[in-house]
Amino acid sequence: KKLIASCYVEKNVDLFSNDMGKNGFYCEYIKSNDENFILNDINISPFDGDGDFRSPESIELLKKSDIVVTNPPFSLFREYLDQLIKYDKKFLIIANINSITYKEVFGLIKENKVWLGVHLGRGVSGFIVPEHYELYGTEARIDDNGNRIVSPNNCLWLTNLDNFIRHEDIPLTKKYFGNEDEYPKYDNYDAININKTKDIPSDYKGVMGVPITFLHKFNPEQFELIKFRKGMDGKDLSINGKCPYFRILIKNKRLR
Repeated sequence: KKLIASCYVEKNVDLFSNDMGKNGFYCEYIKSNDENFILNDINISPFDGDGDFRSPESIELLKKSDIVVTNPPFSLFREYLDQLIKYDKKFLIIANINSITYKEVFGLIKENKVWLGVHLGRGVSGFIVPEHYELYGTEARIDDNGNRIVSPNNCLWLTNLDNFIRHEDIPLTKKYFGNEDEYPKYDNYDAININKTKDIPSDYKGVMGVPITFLHKFNPEQFELIKFRKGMDGKDLSINGKCPYFRILIKNKRLR
């Protein structure tokens, strides 16, 4: 078994400096028969370039991999995900919650090619940060080993590795009939609005609009994803002229 960890080194963009920074590098650890981890077993090799994931060097490492686990730059998230799909890799990557509103990502989720991991928001264990990083607010802590950790509330795991949550039905305890006032219809689509996943009614056969966080508990055997965000007129879903935050239109498969 082999573990490969690569490092990107940002080039110095100071036009008046002769120091253009160091090259990126990657580490390889091959598990031996000895159960104990030995630091000297790690091979460190430099890249010719900066280690950008789009470089030929990085792509060659990608081709060797079975599973990719990383926190890609959010600004290049679409491009990074597209690369993983292109090379048909299994992956577990950290993404901003709003990434599921990208049409490319939602399309993959709708096709059941990608889904959310087990944890969401502060359920993601967090990032170890260096000493100079200021810790503040409820998102920061120091663990028992002295690691300085920040757990932002806007991250999720995106993956194509199977997990148990996506095979569990969402418990539906609410009823639509008799409580119609709690489920207003959209102006521009024949569907009812639902503000929280826990409020999805068990007796409604039609289309329903749910928050994007619904995807964290989405079971493709229980619900069908119809479309995202837009009504029949191509505009954002609205209720009495007002648009709730992005909604996903779904339908209960158990109530055909």
